[in-house]
Amino acid sequence: MNTESIIQPDPEIKGERGPAMKGADVLVTALEREGVDSIFAYPGGASMELHQALTRSKKIRTILPRQEQGGGFMAHGYARATGRAGVCMATSGPGATNLVTCIADAYMDSIPLVAITGQVYQEFIGKAAFQETDFFGMTLPIVKHSYLVLTPEDLPRVVKEAFYLAVSGRPGPVVIDIPKDVQQAVFEPFFPNEVAELEGYKLDQPKATDEELIEVLNLISKAKKPVLYTGGGIISADAHKELKEFAELTGLPVTHTLMGLGVFDPDHPQSCYWYGMHGTVAGNWAVCESDLLICAGARFDDRITGKVDKYAQEAYVIHFDLDKSEHNKNVHANFPIRTDIKYALNRMSELIKEKKWEKPDLKTWMGTITGWKNDHPFKYEKGKHITSQEAVEALYEVSKGE
Repeated sequence: MNTESIIQPDPEIKGERGPAMKGADVLVTALEREGVDSIFAYPGGASMELHQALTRSKKIRTILPRQEQGGGFMAHGYARATGRAGVCMATSGPGATNLVTCIADAYMDSIPLVAITGQVYQEFIGKAAFQETDFFGMTLPIVKHSYLVLTPEDLPRVVKEAFYLAVSGRPGPVVIDIPKDVQQAVFEPFFPNEVAELEGYKLDQPKATDEELIEVLNLISKAKKPVLYTGGGIISADAHKELKEFAELTGLPVTHTLMGLGVFDPDHPQSCYWYGMHGTVAGNWAVCESDLLICAGARFDDRITGKVDKYAQEAYVIHFDLDKSEHNKNVHANFPIRTDIKYALNRMSELIKEKKWEKPDLKTWMGTITGWKNDHPFKYEKGKHITSQEAVEALYEVSKGE
C-alpha cells in the first residue's frame, strides 16, 4: 500500500517548527493554519484522540451530526456555501464506511472535501482488527487522493497537500486516514507554508484563445434558437457575475443543472431555471428545440440528457470545460474548448465590447420560451398540512433571498 506523499517536499520549503505535541494536536493546529473554522465530526474509539484535541482549539467549531453520513453532507453544504473545503471526520471501520457515499458524491459533483478518519494502531492494520477497514484502498476510485499517514512527522505536510488538492483545479475530495499511534505520538512538527511540486499532478489554468472565442460569438450571431446551459463549474470558478454580463450582452436564454442552482437569478427574464429530469418545462423544451447549445461549466449527465440520441438533435454543441475528459463523454461536442470558464466568459464580454458584434435577434425565440414559462410553471398542491415548498416559499418572502 503506497502511503507516501505524492512526492517528498523540497527541503527548501519554508515553514515554522512547532513545540512538542501529540499528533492529534498537530492535526488540529494544521487545520487551524488552513483557516478551518468548522468541522463536522462524529466520535469513535479510533478518532477519540482527535476529538480531545479539538476541544482544546479556540478557532474550530466542532459540529456533532447524528450519523457520519449526515456530517459528510453538512461538509458538502459548507463547501458550497463558502467556496472553501468542507471538513468531516469519523472513526475507523463503520464510521469511515459511513462516509463513502458523501465522498463519492463530492467526487461526482466536484465538491472540495477533506475527510479525516481515525484508523487502528499500525501493528493491527491488515489483521482484521476490531473496526478495521482498508479505507485508504476502498476510497481510491472516488477521491482526488487518499493518504494513510504512517509517519507522525508527515501530518503537517499531508494536511497542507490535502487542502491544496481538494480546492485546486477541478475540486474534489481527499481522504486522510490516521492510525491511533500516529495520533498519540509526541514530536516537534514542522508546518510548511507552501506545497512542494506534486509529481503527477499538473495544475494549469487553460485559457481559450481569442480565435476560439470569436468563433463562438460568430456562431451565436447566426443562431436562431441558442441556449446557454450552465452548471456547478460556474460556482466553483466564482463566475456568476461574468455569466450574468455575458448573458445580458448576448441576450441568450440561460438554463442550468441542479448543481448550478444559484448561478443565475431565476427571476431574470432570460432565465429558464434548471432543466433535466426534475427541471422546468421551459428549460427542457428550450434545450431540445435549440439550434446552438453552449455548455459552460457542466457535464452532460444522463439525468440531464435523458435518451442521448433524442437530446438536442438539431443543436450545434459548444462545450466549455476545465476537464477535457468531460468532452464527448455522453454527448458529442462539435466545438470542445478546454478553458477556465471565468476567463472565457469575461473575455467574450470584452470582445463583444471591443468589436462590432452582431447581436442575434431573439425576440421570437424568447417569446416562445416566455410562453412556455407562463403556461408550465413549477406548482404544487396545497392541503391542510404545510408542505416543504410552502415553508421554503414563506422563508423566501420574509428574507427576500438574503
